Amino acid sequence: MDYLKFDKLQLVNLKYSLDKEILRANRAGSYINTTIIGCNTRKYHGLLVCPVDAFGGEKHVLLSSLDTTIVQHNKEFRIGIHKYAGDKYEPKGHRYVRDFKADIIPELIYRVGGVVLKQERILVENEEQILIRYTLLEAHSDTILKLKPFLAFRNAHQLTKANMYANTKVQYISNGVQMKLYDGFPFLNMQVSKSAEFIHVPDWNYNVEYSRELERGYDYKEDLFVPGYFEFPIKKGESIVFSASTGEIKPKDLKRKFTMETAKRVPRDSFKNCLINSAQQFIVRRNKKVNVIAGFPWFDAWGRDTFISLPGLTLAIGDTYTFWDVMKTQVDKLKGGLFPNMGSDDSPAFNSVDAPLWFFWSLQQYVIDAGDSALITDLYWNAMKEILDAYRDGTSFGIRMEENGLIWAGAKGKALTWMDAVVDGNPVTPRDGYAVEINALWYNAISFSLEIAEKNGDKKFIERWRSLPEQIRTSFPEVFYDENRGYLADYCNDEKTDWSVRPNQVLVASLPYSPVDKEIQKEVLDKVKRELLTPRGLRTLSPKNLAYKGIYQGNQAERDRAYHQGTVWPWLLGHFCEAYLKLHKKSGFFEVKSIIDGFENDMLEHGIGSISEIYDGDPPHTGKGAISQAWSVSEVLRVMKKLEDLEGLLEDGI
Repeated sequence: MDYLKFDKLQLVNLKYSLDKEILRANRAGSYINTTIIGCNTRKYHGLLVCPVDAFGGEKHVLLSSLDTTIVQHNKEFRIGIHKYAGDKYEPKGHRYVRDFKADIIPELIYRVGGVVLKQERILVENEEQILIRYTLLEAHSDTILKLKPFLAFRNAHQLTKANMYANTKVQYISNGVQMKLYDGFPFLNMQVSKSAEFIHVPDWNYNVEYSRELERGYDYKEDLFVPGYFEFPIKKGESIVFSASTGEIKPKDLKRKFTMETAKRVPRDSFKNCLINSAQQFIVRRNKKVNVIAGFPWFDAWGRDTFISLPGLTLAIGDTYTFWDVMKTQVDKLKGGLFPNMGSDDSPAFNSVDAPLWFFWSLQQYVIDAGDSALITDLYWNAMKEILDAYRDGTSFGIRMEENGLIWAGAKGKALTWMDAVVDGNPVTPRDGYAVEINALWYNAISFSLEIAEKNGDKKFIERWRSLPEQIRTSFPEVFYDENRGYLADYCNDEKTDWSVRPNQVLVASLPYSPVDKEIQKEVLDKVKRELLTPRGLRTLSPKNLAYKGIYQGNQAERDRAYHQGTVWPWLLGHFCEAYLKLHKKSGFFEVKSIIDGFENDMLEHGIGSISEIYDGDPPHTGKGAISQAWSVSEVLRVMKKLEDLEGLLEDGI
């Protein structure tokens, strides 16, 4: 029985199919991403998108698509699909789609008259290679397949145009050809598992359109290079494998490799297994480093997102090994008490006040999970002290501890918290000064560090820091709390105290150590529940606020203005649910479970089997942004683990 079920009758309906995307990553930086019927709607779509070391490791689209043609009785049936101007789709291969499955690997079934052809795709783990297997299920006469590759050879964030600089020559290799359009790229080796003729007919395919880029206000037309096509006969019951790889391979091994790779995959046969598969795809092991991709298809590794998502992506699914690998990679980047939030290793950007504080929380989750802090003491105690000292003494971007024990942060034109959208050089949500979640995280980090210091007997550290938690517990409510309003201000500086109802305050109720008492935590949680909670996460601004934007749409600037002004973020739901369980104990179990289970309905939408980056603030809360986001997936998994643990206690009558 298939878990991921699609309406077979609707697959030919472009409105239905083009809204659903399938993604697979190889755990080494490469991915496949396209719609379920194979029509690319984004510049980020492609069948082989790889990091290229010669260009700083940035992702590049090598193989954009592969058109298939079925030939019988000298009549051709083209089952590819591309969009062109005027909503013209050519060829109209979607008309022949009869089924799509994705429980293990993506599988399309085409019917053309008496021909039934199955197409399956798999991205080889830790290699830059895609395998596409064709199986002729039914045929009443001789059948020939033609495979026509469409090549891009460009940065995933850009588009390419026909030009005179492309190297259109091919070199013949075993059962195929190899070529690279431009210097610096690796060769793309295209080979077939059986002897096949390659007809070299180099040409440009002009003005392919990507509808999602048009909607997002970006350039959306591209020219793709077609070097020619492969042609070979196929018999009923026969399977043939096409390979596109940055390394030349032995064609005779392709069928066996396809089978072996398929056997390694965890079936997406349940809600949880879908999320586990999705979680594993964010982990990238490359060049002796282990990073977390913030989201697919356009994000890279971000410091803040890494620490927020790491416990859910690893500890919640029993992968402690990867947890420590990622931690080591991140700590090696620590500088001046800060972690780089984005940018390359050669040009890091340290503009995140919260990433170092989430580092403490992430380690804390390990201690809670494992019940042991010895590894933290051995590996990261010095890093923890370096960060705390930097914040106390002052570091970049105006980050410093004030006399009241709270953290102040701010720099002109910079957005240092997770609400980091900037339009025309100005933060959309300026939060310079005391930010509520930053100081909740600060208090938690100090308290957790004192806990570790007590265990490892660091008397010098205890003497320096032990009086600060009490000072913060006094200062925090004085700065952020208003008894009449019954909730916390979002930020405060010399000019204003911002009483906009935002979700950042929920951390005072979710973190293991809180700077406010239980009554204030409950007030905060009630306020957040009334005005911000949705089935897909927490709104970033109350709908009662005049600045609220309920729909995330438009060009880049318009979307950025809505990004944290009402748009829903699933990752925040993890902290709401954790706070709810802390305050309501067993009585909150079923309500939290209902919220988490609601995401199961999203497994067939936007990014199949994953959870989107964001959702509209207004119902029906449509998925937007990246189709698969690390901290969205991780926080749902983390809460699921808490529910499983609590369910065990309920069953035991505890």
